[in-house]
Amino acid sequence: MPTLTTVSLFLFTALGLLFIPGPSVLFIMTRSMDGGKRAGAISALGIGAADLIHTTAAAFGLSALLMTSALAFSFVKYLGAAYLIYLGLRTLLRHDEPHSTEKEKPQTIPRMFFQGMTVELFNPKTALFFLAFLPQFVNPSHGMVTLQFLIFGSLFAILGLCSLTFYGLLSGAIATLLKKNTHFQRFHRYVTGSIYIALGLTAAFAGSEKK
Repeated sequence: MPTLTTVSLFLFTALGLLFIPGPSVLFIMTRSMDGGKRAGAISALGIGAADLIHTTAAAFGLSALLMTSALAFSFVKYLGAAYLIYLGLRTLLRHDEPHSTEKEKPQTIPRMFFQGMTVELFNPKTALFFLAFLPQFVNPSHGMVTLQFLIFGSLFAILGLCSLTFYGLLSGAIATLLKKNTHFQRFHRYVTGSIYIALGLTAAFAGSEKK
């Protein structure tokens, strides 16, 4: 098992990384501004679940296999980017009907969860991050390497979930106040859609940063 010193160092480093907002934070904030605090929180759960899957894959060597195949890496990367761009285009093409008596059907919990999980799961840079970050704290002399991977990865996923949920609740609360303004609704739709598309393009062409 990892020592208390190693775990403390890991937590300190992880909090430092999560303190700096990145693509995941921007996605959750945009999701909350668009669908409310509930949508942001549930999407954050989806991202947390995807991080646990990435952790398991890294622990059992599956992520390493992904990194050795340029074709597989590119396929996963562009699939995730395409999904983000799809969300952006769908948002931009959505009609504003502030005076309509028929309310837009709210998204279901599984759908909101799936959106967050899909965005994170099909981001090979996340797998690359776990492969590069977690081994820095794994010591074979402290027990099973696989178990240590799972422990550190789970801790990071939990901390990440708390961070994303905070950003989601905050941006959702702000959006609730601003959405009362009719002019803001249209502006918000264009900004939200553009951010989704920008995230997709960044995922497709940027380097290997995480969160």
